[in-house]
Amino acid sequence: MDQLQYIRRCNLILATDKGEGIDLSSLRIKFAIKKADAQSPNTAEIRIYNVSEETANRIRKEFSSITLQAGYESNYGIIFAGNLKQVRFGRENGTDTYLDIAAADGDNAYNFAVVNTTLAAGAKQSDQINAAAAPMSGKGVQKGHIDDTGSAKLPRGKVMYGMARDYLRQSAAASNTSWSIQDGKIQFVSLTGVLPNQAVVLNSKTGLVGTPEQTNDGIKARCLLNPMLKVGGKVQIDEKDITEAKLPDTKKDAQANKPATIRHDGFYRLLTVEYSGDTRGNDWYCDLVCLDIDATQPPGKQVKKNG
Repeated sequence: MDQLQYIRRCNLILATDKGEGIDLSSLRIKFAIKKADAQSPNTAEIRIYNVSEETANRIRKEFSSITLQAGYESNYGIIFAGNLKQVRFGRENGTDTYLDIAAADGDNAYNFAVVNTTLAAGAKQSDQINAAAAPMSGKGVQKGHIDDTGSAKLPRGKVMYGMARDYLRQSAAASNTSWSIQDGKIQFVSLTGVLPNQAVVLNSKTGLVGTPEQTNDGIKARCLLNPMLKVGGKVQIDEKDITEAKLPDTKKDAQANKPATIRHDGFYRLLTVEYSGDTRGNDWYCDLVCLDIDATQPPGKQVKKNG
């Protein structure tokens, strides 16, 4: 169903470790958020205008986490949740001050969660994931969607001591999945699969802006800000809307040029999404890169729909 996308909404909440919060939604907010199907934390750069110096000092000293919700009246939700890394107070001109916040999703858990336990013989990758996730939960990151990681069992016991993220990386490599932290939750998705959510259909009626493009990195597209776009989720773009990559001029260029697959059924896996917004400006977009869901398909070929 097409959704009318008008009347922007934005909600910015900062919180302390004790759960006490402050709402800055009424002020002008600019943001640039980068999310990816990668093991390193997603990042956010947020600028809030004309915060009082007293409030700015409180944020520096007391607050540790941030949640940003954005979208439209008909489609609104969380686009970033994470830990504060740096807070800077400055002046843009003679009248306007700003507070810049740099944040990262699950930064504390990624950098400081340490696992110290043992697994008995017969343990599976899911057991290792649970063991590594336990210390992360104490630092604000919970388990989210975990795809099937297989039934292979350890032939002998295993000592786990070290950074939790390293053991999650091992489990992902052993089970042909990718792992990441998305909005404070650990996520494992099969390399040839997607999250079990409904596909986000992108066309001129649902917010697609300009013309999607076939590139070596993937299918690149821009749309109006949409919180339903999830890394690892399914996106549908009509093949007729995509501009194909230019054919190489030489054989050498052809070897280096391997554009992403354009699917006839239009379904792709979302690899990266970047949100850019200004509550009192023009920016209110998502820039995304996605790939053919069937990762075994050679690049540059079109996949016909079954049947």
